[in-house]
Amino acid sequence: MLKAFVCEDDHAQREYLKNKICDYIMIEDYDIEFALSTDNPFEILEYLKNSPDTTGVYFLDVDLKHDISGIDLGAKIREYDDMGKIIFVTTHGELSYLSFLYRVEALDYIIKGNADEVSRRIKECIDIAYQRYLIDRNPNKKVFKIKNGDTVSMIDYKNIMFFETSPVPHKLILHLDNGIIEFYGSTKDIPLKDDIFYRCHKSFVINKNNIKN
Repeated sequence: MLKAFVCEDDHAQREYLKNKICDYIMIEDYDIEFALSTDNPFEILEYLKNSPDTTGVYFLDVDLKHDISGIDLGAKIREYDDMGKIIFVTTHGELSYLSFLYRVEALDYIIKGNADEVSRRIKECIDIAYQRYLIDRNPNKKVFKIKNGDTVSMIDYKNIMFFETSPVPHKLILHLDNGIIEFYGSTKDIPLKDDIFYRCHKSFVINKNNIKN
């Protein structure tokens, strides 16, 4: 299971990040556990020391007003979790170059200020981190990515039955084994993603792996 962490010295900002992350995890039903929210960077390092198999997504402030900065913390996290995804959320945009200098390999560098933009970027980072976690855990597992506004859904190929054109122009309906999803797309483009998808009609694309007869 992917674990989520927040390290932020400002209490209000810390609670904001925690709530945004937890709400989005619940809405998307991601297999992510919110593990720790703290203003102490050493608590995260202690957690990783005691749980060496952790793979995490880390939201870190740069100026933690502590013995080490968020950049330093990111570099130390790398010693325990080389597959983790690190996102800096800060007012100090001018310090972004340090993440390269310290070879932190940050997933994103989010500048505080515009609440809507911060919220969008947080969700986007969680989507990317979770998608890469699934791929890293099982490189043979294939997922179909659907983007609807700020939401990105990753659908396991085995759950896809077929696609059909929607009555709404330029939209498709994806039929799953347990529901449907409507999104913008074209039946011409689906078979280009993988040869298991076959366009049997101008309005339908089927998953060949789920054909019984």
